[in-house]
Amino acid sequence: MERNESIVFVLLMLVLFQDRTTASWMWMGISALGTRSSGNLTTCYGVPGLSSQQMTVCQSKPDLIPTLRRGAKLGIGECQNQFAKERWNCSTTNSSSVFGGIINIGDREAAFIYAITSAGVVHAASRSCSLGNLSECACETRRKRKQPSRGWEWGGCNDDVKFGVWLSETFVDAPERNERGVTSSDKKARLRKKARHAMNLHNNHVGRLAVQTLVSDRCRCHGVSGSCTMQTCWKTVPNFEKVGEFLKARYANAVEVVYNRRKRRIRRKEQKRLKITRDTLVYIDRSPNYCNPNPTLGILGTSGRVCNKTSSGGDRCDMLCCGGGYNTQEVREVKRCNCKFVWCCVVTCEKCPLIYDRHTCK
Repeated sequence: MERNESIVFVLLMLVLFQDRTTASWMWMGISALGTRSSGNLTTCYGVPGLSSQQMTVCQSKPDLIPTLRRGAKLGIGECQNQFAKERWNCSTTNSSSVFGGIINIGDREAAFIYAITSAGVVHAASRSCSLGNLSECACETRRKRKQPSRGWEWGGCNDDVKFGVWLSETFVDAPERNERGVTSSDKKARLRKKARHAMNLHNNHVGRLAVQTLVSDRCRCHGVSGSCTMQTCWKTVPNFEKVGEFLKARYANAVEVVYNRRKRRIRRKEQKRLKITRDTLVYIDRSPNYCNPNPTLGILGTSGRVCNKTSSGGDRCDMLCCGGGYNTQEVREVKRCNCKFVWCCVVTCEKCPLIYDRHTCK
């Protein structure tokens, strides 16, 4: 009964405050994914719902806009990559909220969305700096520590993660830090609003921390005939898929939290005395049912999804199809095979028939 009342309240808040809680800046990445056009890619005009602080960044530093778009695209794409075999597959919609009504539910899926898109901005900005694409930052050449060992030398161009973190904090966090809150006299609604802002800020930080944690040394050998008598090394951000894997592990161990009005911060709902670590994703709402379609929330359901009968992961048919069964269809295809390189310069291939069973959820 308590759970049902909680779900009803969440849906009510969704209807009342949807436009105010939607993370509209993520819409900047949708055009890059080819879902829909968002107008001029070098301006923020046409991007719905940006806060005044975000518009100030756009107007005062317009050369950052392509980087912000790449960061949003990176985050959305990696979200879809990490959840491709799950009931919720991080699908996007044509609405300005990008993910539909689900973005307004403070569940663990929303926690991941905020973290991965925040990380995307850090990653995109850091790489843009090292490539010399931004006037606000440049190739980072300072040594981070003493020479590692003999035969090593710090050099090259470090990825400027510090600037990436600054941009993410300044732009991505802006709506959470500057919202005036709910004007309703409903104390429960105001408390929920504060809880959601605190949740979003924490998860944004977790995303930034993921990139910082995974920064590593990359080295290039120098020497006669590749003897590697000398190495030039520099700091670089990881392949973004590693960031996605890092945050997916945090998603699996996300912690449910509540808002402490007296201390004005979130705390664990259970095990109250345990602190919430800086790299822990947090959520305030239980996840809805992703098995069945819910147009209000933008949930597509799993009907028609391709599943794997023998998989041990989330795409296993009985798991992905929520126990509702699946259809099996024999598929016949012709694919290129036995390809050979013929000098010079042609690749010849044979055509091989391929027959397999495709399973889709009912």
